Amino acid sequence: MKTSNLIHLLATNSEPVDPRAVTKSLAWPLGLGLLASVLLSALAIGVLPAEAFVLPAVWVKFVYGVALALSLVALLSRLYRPGAPTQPVIKWPLLTLLVMTLIGFAYLMFTPESQRAAVIFGRTWLACPWFVLGLSLPALAALLWAARQLAPTDLKTTGFATGLLAGAIGALGYSFACPETSLTFVAIWYTAGIVLAGLVGRAVGPVVLRW
Repeated sequence: MKTSNLIHLLATNSEPVDPRAVTKSLAWPLGLGLLASVLLSALAIGVLPAEAFVLPAVWVKFVYGVALALSLVALLSRLYRPGAPTQPVIKWPLLTLLVMTLIGFAYLMFTPESQRAAVIFGRTWLACPWFVLGLSLPALAALLWAARQLAPTDLKTTGFATGLLAGAIGALGYSFACPETSLTFVAIWYTAGIVLAGLVGRAVGPVVLRW
């Protein structure tokens, strides 16, 4: 086929790119994933009693999940566009993780030494990361499915960031049921679950997003 004919064929019936395509590809999977995460958390574990929502720790969990999710949305909106620079936004998820780490460390330092083991491990440290991972899977599946309509080029990084975003959504869902009130616990075990989701995304992403 001649080059001129190929160009004509590719240009035939071409349509303008929807400038909101990336926003749409993130909005509905996040909404669906969060709804699924909250419902699954409520069904599997049960929602915290109303009085628990006056505790600062519960709101720190929410703020951590929302802040991390928003920072990763900014990063993914660049990764979904070929050639878009990620340096201006990659610092935000890293900064969010650093702030939560510092909060957890400060909480530990202000805890009497005899109680520090309880502050670190709580009652559910073995289950927490796996609950966050499990609750992240609906969001991860929806995000990867939507991303197939776009054109990411760095598939491993995109998969990892997508998994982290799904993990943040899973952590938000789990916050409605998690009985732990230690900010050190949140900094360690919530983050562990989020990173696990990121690793799943990194492993699955290149397979699902290949084009």
